[in-house]
Amino acid sequence: MRRVLQVSTSGYYQWCRNIITAIKDKNEPLVEQIKKVHKQSNQTYGSPRIYIELKAKGYTCSLNRVARLMQANNIKAKVKKKYITTTDSNHDLPVANNVLNQEFTTEAPNEKWTTDITYIWTKQGWLYLAVVLDLFSRRIVGWSMQPTLAKELVIAALQMAVRMRQPTSGLLHHSDRGSQYASIEYQQLLKKDGLQPSMSRKGNCYDNAAMESFFATLKKELVYHQSYQTHKEAKRDIFYYIEVWYNRKRRHSSLAYMSPEEYEQNWQRLSLVA
Repeated sequence: MRRVLQVSTSGYYQWCRNIITAIKDKNEPLVEQIKKVHKQSNQTYGSPRIYIELKAKGYTCSLNRVARLMQANNIKAKVKKKYITTTDSNHDLPVANNVLNQEFTTEAPNEKWTTDITYIWTKQGWLYLAVVLDLFSRRIVGWSMQPTLAKELVIAALQMAVRMRQPTSGLLHHSDRGSQYASIEYQQLLKKDGLQPSMSRKGNCYDNAAMESFFATLKKELVYHQSYQTHKEAKRDIFYYIEVWYNRKRRHSSLAYMSPEEYEQNWQRLSLVA
C-alpha cells in the first residue's frame, strides 16, 4: 500500500501519530471536565451521572465515550461496603399495620414519609443518625444526630420534618418496629400532627427499602471513606452531605437524574402550569 500510494514509511507512521495526537487533543478537555465532576461528587459518581452532568453543562458526548475515558484514566466511583441494622423490635409496645405495603411512589410532596436510624463509628464512640425522607423526591426533610439510641433521637428528626414541611393531616408516616418509633411519646407526636402511622413487617427490610437505599448511599459515598475522631467532626460532614450535596446537588437515578430539590421545583412549575 505504501508503494501504491507513493508515501514513505516515515510519512505513514507520522500520519498515524498525528491521528493519535488529534484524538488525544480532542479528549483531553473532556477528561478534565470528567475529573472535575468526579471530584465535585466526592468521587461518588459513575459514568451515567457524570454523563448527565456534562450534558447539563452543555458538553456534547455519549455515555459510552464517558465510560471509555473514565476507564482509560482510572476514574472510578467509590465502592459499597457492608453495613448492619440497628432495629430493636423486641418490645411489648403496640405496633402499627404495614399501610405503606411497599408502595413507594407518590404524586406529590408530603404524602408519604419514611424514617429510620443508622450508626456512624467515631473514635469518640458511636454516633446515631435518624432521618425522615419524603418518598416523592427522596429528599431528607428531617434529621437528628445523637450519641445514644434514645427515643429523643427520632423525635427530634420528626419535629424538624414537621417544622420544615408543614404537612397537612393524613400524611402516611412509615418506620420499622423499633422501640423508639413505637414509644408512647413518638406515637403521640404523630397523632398531634395528624400523621398516619405505618410500620414494616418484622424482619422485612424491603418494607423500608427507600430508607435502606439512602443509608447505603450515605455510607458508600461518605462514611466508609472517613475515619472520624469526634462526634463533632462526623456531624459536620453528615450535615454537609445531606443539606449541601444530597438534597440540592446529587443526581438521583429514580428522579430522571435530577436532585431532590430540582425534582420538587420542577413539579411545582408543572403544577402552576396545570
